[in-house]
Amino acid sequence: MKKIITTSVAVAALLMTSAQADFDFGDMFKDMKDAAVSMSSDAKDSVVSMKDGAVETSKSAERTVSTVSTDAKDTSTKMSDDIKIMEVNTTSDLSKTTTALSTDTKDSLKTTTADFKDSTTVVSTDVKDSIKTVSKDATNSVKTVSNDSTDSVKTVSNDSRDSVKTVSTDSASAVKTVSNDLNASTSTISSDSKDSVSSVATNANDSVKTVSNDTRASVESTNTNASDSVKQVSSDSAKSVKTISENTNDSVKTISE
Repeated sequence: MKKIITTSVAVAALLMTSAQADFDFGDMFKDMKDAAVSMSSDAKDSVVSMKDGAVETSKSAERTVSTVSTDAKDTSTKMSDDIKIMEVNTTSDLSKTTTALSTDTKDSLKTTTADFKDSTTVVSTDVKDSIKTVSKDATNSVKTVSNDSTDSVKTVSNDSRDSVKTVSTDSASAVKTVSNDLNASTSTISSDSKDSVSSVATNANDSVKTVSNDTRASVESTNTNASDSVKQVSSDSAKSVKTISENTNDSVKTISE
């Protein structure tokens, strides 16, 4: 870079020298030297400035990195602390919630158990009272029915007794009436029967005599006719037996041959 600047200055000086005839080389070299020194000084200052800038930049970068690192560390630390606090808070809240829930559940169970126990006791008491009431009502009903039945039986018994007495009295009167009527009827029938028997006996004797005579005549006629019939049947039977015997003999002979 220095060579480029020096060359540029020399070229410029030559151009200026050619343009001005009265220009002095001593002055030119002096000017060039001064320019070179000035350029060198400026360049040196520039380099120093650049160096200082680089150092400053490096320091700034270091400070930035340190700041970022510190901030990141602080942020990480803070985040870690926040997370830890959040975890602690969450755990604490969860513990409190669980405890509260457990307590609420326990209280609910106690309340439910107490309510169920009270309800069961009330139901048991109501059922017991109802059973007692029903039992008393049933007992009273049975007693009432029993008393009513007893009264009814007594009434029926008394009514039956009166009815039996009435029927017995009426029956006795009726039997007496029937007996009297039967006696009168029997006497009448007996008299009528006696007359009838006498008449029947007389008529029967006459009839028996007539029947006896008729029977005797019939028997004699029947005997005569029967004797003739027996004789005829006996003769016919003998002939028939002979004929059958002969026919049988002929048949036996024919079969034998």
